[in-house]
Amino acid sequence: MAGLDIGPTVPVWLAEDDLGCIICHGLLAWPVTLPCGHSFCRDCLKGLWGARRHWSCPTCREGAAQQLDLRKNTLLQDLADKYSRAVGELEGGQGRTPIPAPDPAPGPQRRTAQLRAFSDGMDISSASPKQGTSNTPEGKMRDILHDLEEIQEKLRENFTEKEPLEEKRQVKLSKAPSSSSCPLVDQSQPASKQVSRFAQWAVSLTFDLRSLSCSLKVSEDCQTVTVSHFSRFYPWSHERFATCQVLCSQAFSSGQKYWEVDTQNCSHWAVGVASWGMSRDQILGRTRDSWCVEWKGTSQLSAWHMVKETVLGSEKPRVVGIWLDLEQEKLAFYSVANQEKLLFECPVSGSSPLHAAFWLYGLHPGNSLSIRPVKV
Repeated sequence: MAGLDIGPTVPVWLAEDDLGCIICHGLLAWPVTLPCGHSFCRDCLKGLWGARRHWSCPTCREGAAQQLDLRKNTLLQDLADKYSRAVGELEGGQGRTPIPAPDPAPGPQRRTAQLRAFSDGMDISSASPKQGTSNTPEGKMRDILHDLEEIQEKLRENFTEKEPLEEKRQVKLSKAPSSSSCPLVDQSQPASKQVSRFAQWAVSLTFDLRSLSCSLKVSEDCQTVTVSHFSRFYPWSHERFATCQVLCSQAFSSGQKYWEVDTQNCSHWAVGVASWGMSRDQILGRTRDSWCVEWKGTSQLSAWHMVKETVLGSEKPRVVGIWLDLEQEKLAFYSVANQEKLLFECPVSGSSPLHAAFWLYGLHPGNSLSIRPVKV
């Protein structure tokens, strides 16, 4: 019996977010697809719905009269498995020779090694027109990655007016503030009073209810946001986030601003800034108009800037101070105790007004973040 001709096999370029679950922010595990077409991890949906009697999609809020039979989407599972294998191979796993990464180059598109998913056994002989390429699969793949880097560099030049001021770097938590735009520390003041150097730029913030996710609730003073035990039925709005996020009402387009966020009651969070036009189905820091630091709840603190992740360390800051200097177009994050310790700083775009932005892990009801008064 003749075999089935499945046609030519081509490489498919995927980001992890293409196969991600917006509830856990991880790769789909036992993916299930709801009647509305949106897909999630089965366990994430079960954990989110719990014992409630109204089952709705976390993304579009379309509901069902009775609990659905969550069957595995085998196609998505196969794609997720192939993606995981491809990333493992490209990082030197499964006994293959690691593929050398291209030399670091400036620009926001440096997550190439995380954005590949190839079907097993593909034919990529026609993917690279370069002369003198290798006949091995690894060599051909290197040629493709090289071409991709060139394309990304051209795209970067089109989308950005100037080069980022700093590349991805490891930032030690003990590093002293170095930004020329940040207020200098008065060394004559006791350590317990040094936080007051930001007091004159402190701003009062409140959460904006139009952007508040249906998975979150806020306190009466609109300064504490908490993951709800059940989905809230807020009025529909195209400005409302599909994920567990919220912006503050105050918009900043000039000057220097400072505020602090208490993270002690949250096991997995992100805080930063974003433009009001940030896509409502995207995650904070994964867009070109949002920046943040993120605690992953697994002893890892990271910064997200220009869609790039920078690992900062393994110590969770109990209070995060955020310094926004729109005159210098700089953003800095501090771990605030008796004295600020710089966690990360990066350039920001002042082309659109910016808002304080918050994300909380949706599977931990009761988790909360609070805007706290700045000590004087």
